[in-house]
Amino acid sequence: MNDESALLEAARRFDNKALAVIFDTYAPAIYRYVLRLCHDPVESDNIVGDVFARLIEKFAVGQGPRTNLRSYLFSIAYHLVVDGARHNHRLTSLEVVMDVPSQLKDYSVDTQVDERNLLDVLRFMMNNRLSEIQRHVLILRFMEDFSLQETAAIVGKKVNHVKVIQRRGIAKLRKLLETRFWPDCKKQSET
Repeated sequence: MNDESALLEAARRFDNKALAVIFDTYAPAIYRYVLRLCHDPVESDNIVGDVFARLIEKFAVGQGPRTNLRSYLFSIAYHLVVDGARHNHRLTSLEVVMDVPSQLKDYSVDTQVDERNLLDVLRFMMNNRLSEIQRHVLILRFMEDFSLQETAAIVGKKVNHVKVIQRRGIAKLRKLLETRFWPDCKKQSET
């Protein structure tokens, strides 16, 4: 029996130490994931609480994960964020959350482009130019380091569909960045 199986078995018996280990291990990562999506620290904190409340509810009725607790918890978080977005029909602008100046939209190639500004623009574009599912997949894959299989399980799609979503999201970001920072790049490659 591996450590996760033993931990889950103890948590199913409502062992306070096991539940505390699960919370301490996974809550910070889930909070960062949710915050990247809803951009509201209070809402993110509430969703993290709801994730663990649902886990305990599942344990109370003899259900819940038998393996891969991390994917299970992120799946709950994903569904809570999606449900919240459907309910609220709004997401806070990334500019407000990150305090990115409005001039960033008109960022010039002539201006010194450092890595920080490029990342800020990339985050802005992810938030405002990608679909909700593309954002989720790219965050899970590249910021949270989930595998294709884990990401597929979390978002409720087949692995091949996740690959397509990921490829389209990356292609869209690449196109937006090329247009934004290197508008002459496409012209030169066409000649």
